[in-house]
Amino acid sequence: MVNQGRWYTQLHWQIFIAMGLGIIAGLVGGKEFVPRVEWLGTLFIRLLKMVIVPLVIFSIVSGVASVGAGRNLGRLFSKTLGYYVLSSFLAILVGLVLVNIVQPGAGANIAGAASNAIPELQTPSSPADLLFRMVPLNIVAAAAAPNMLGIIFFCILFGIAIATLPAKPRIVLSDFFDAGFQAMMKLTGWVIRFAPIGVFGLITRVVGLTGFESFRALGLYMLTIAAGLSIHLFLTLPLLLMLLGRIKPKIHFRNMIEPLTMAFSTSSSGATLPVTLSTVEKKVGVSNKVSSFVLPMGATINMDGTALYECAGVLFIAQVLGVELSIMQQMVVVITALLASIGAAAVPSAGLVIIFLVLDSVNLRGPEVDAIVGTMLAIDRPLDMFRTSVNVFSDSCGAAIIARSEGEENVDAE
Repeated sequence: MVNQGRWYTQLHWQIFIAMGLGIIAGLVGGKEFVPRVEWLGTLFIRLLKMVIVPLVIFSIVSGVASVGAGRNLGRLFSKTLGYYVLSSFLAILVGLVLVNIVQPGAGANIAGAASNAIPELQTPSSPADLLFRMVPLNIVAAAAAPNMLGIIFFCILFGIAIATLPAKPRIVLSDFFDAGFQAMMKLTGWVIRFAPIGVFGLITRVVGLTGFESFRALGLYMLTIAAGLSIHLFLTLPLLLMLLGRIKPKIHFRNMIEPLTMAFSTSSSGATLPVTLSTVEKKVGVSNKVSSFVLPMGATINMDGTALYECAGVLFIAQVLGVELSIMQQMVVVITALLASIGAAAVPSAGLVIIFLVLDSVNLRGPEVDAIVGTMLAIDRPLDMFRTSVNVFSDSCGAAIIARSEGEENVDAE
């Protein structure tokens, strides 16, 4: 059990308190009070955007380089990567379908966003054009733009290139990017600690301008995300266990109770990794050879719940703004969410930072978008806990399925 300290020192309680104070301030102060505090929310959003590009670059390059070193062409690596891409893609499709059906943002007016000018969206004219957008002419210009699809694609290739180098340069570059990633994690943690103050400014703005009108849409959005995560956790992943691993989902769920509880309470698949490794080996019955490779790789690049959240969140924001996303634009969202989930750090609220990458891919940006994302933060904690559990369970399913494919017979045995 992780020692969380006194309740008022925990970030999610601080955010809930800030949300309550923001509601009170917005109701009492009204529109006249909004200009005095909304700058706190604006500053918080700017801090989040400040860390996006370096965090993604160091995260993806260090992650891909570390998991692929010497094994990127091997059978185990291919199976693991194939499973993680498949499970994340299926999670994204669940989110895509649900948000298009439920339309949680349709007709909503969060902080007056719907009354503002609709952004001009970037639309690839064909699949070939989409592919060209993934390959930047100038990576520095792509980072400055930012062209997040191009940055992510380059970082994945660069990480693979590092993994294929001889030992000496590979270790030097891997150590450099790993150190940079740790520094960015530290900096991102500092920014996230500023969240309660930012939430206070953002919620005060929302309530002061629109009253409680915004919260109906947020509640419906929250239910939609929770439904998508539930479908993936209790339907999609069990189907993969049965079809790919010939494993009874009930047994696997029973064996994974402890890591799932840990993931839900910490909101960090990285912090849960030691418990996941121990459980998958001792209770699920996966060999150390498979678990020690598949699970750390999963904690680095397999983020099913985060991928679903990114896709659904971007579509929700587009609906609030009254923007109709075409099939091609939704395809861009799907691909970017899939690639961005690879770079999502295994820490609490990482999805909040990464969602800006997916928004940028279809040119959804501006103060209205920032206001909506900031408002979504107020209800993000329970969703973050749930999607972390989904991430960890997907990792364990991958380990069990791959172990079975490697001929291990005692995996999730009755």
